[in-house]
Amino acid sequence: MKQGTKIITLDNGYHLWTNTQGTGDIHLLALHGGPGGEHEYWEDAAKQLKKQGLDVQVTMYDQLGSWYSDSPDFSDPKNRKDILNYDYFLNEVDEVRDKLGLDNFYLIGQSWGGLLVQEYAAKFGQHLKGAIISSMVDRIDDYTEHLEQVREKALTPDQVAYMKECEAKNDYDNDKYQSYVDILNKGYIDRKQPSKLSHLIDVTNTDIYGAFQGDNEFVVTGKLAEWNFTDQLKNIKVPTLVTFGEHETMPIATGKRMAKMIPNAKFVSTPEGGHHHMIDNPDVYYDHLATFIREVESDTFNK
Repeated sequence: MKQGTKIITLDNGYHLWTNTQGTGDIHLLALHGGPGGEHEYWEDAAKQLKKQGLDVQVTMYDQLGSWYSDSPDFSDPKNRKDILNYDYFLNEVDEVRDKLGLDNFYLIGQSWGGLLVQEYAAKFGQHLKGAIISSMVDRIDDYTEHLEQVREKALTPDQVAYMKECEAKNDYDNDKYQSYVDILNKGYIDRKQPSKLSHLIDVTNTDIYGAFQGDNEFVVTGKLAEWNFTDQLKNIKVPTLVTFGEHETMPIATGKRMAKMIPNAKFVSTPEGGHHHMIDNPDVYYDHLATFIREVESDTFNK
């Protein structure tokens, strides 16, 4: 596959930005989180894997509505109905795969991208050589329960009470509330500071993020609040790596349980890593990823 940027046209007429880095015969397609986030933390994935002695072509893309790709007008009720649902983004992954000519490849996804990996591996697993679920639970209730524990550990009782008061009034934008969110971000999302993922402006598509997540990372009020894939984990037949940061918003206990429930899976964690542990501690994160790919390639994974 040609390195660099390629714009693909979807069957619905919208255009997606894709970018491929690295060389070799192994292909990895990387899905970003959010939803409504963007590709940025995968930009050095091929380079990091090369440091681990593995040549991999890594292709990343911005999902529809995200940063470099086309963004529909979500004030149009039809666009909201047609696009702001799980099936749209799941089928988009397979269309991207098809238009890029990928098959027998590895699929990695972080957070929301990890949700898509689970659903893709269960439905379209015939195209995959392996799957990597990075920082994503199989049921949102585990995540929301863990968030409460995270807040109580990181903040004082008064600070937690203030956040809950604001949330009850749907008042998320005030400076005091956001200062507490910043404490949580630095402790559990981007532990490595200053964050490499900071922008001069917020590049998240808030229409997409709001529809699925809600108003912020620490309160789930959107469609994701009802998401539960636990009963479908048994349908993920491909070799699977479940990887969590040791200090993040997703509970490690859930990651370990998922790895037991997926027929051929292994759990690993990254010390000093938050939700973006590929940035916080890349040496360990990409060592785990390279080891997984080598073992799948040599048919020794989990044996």
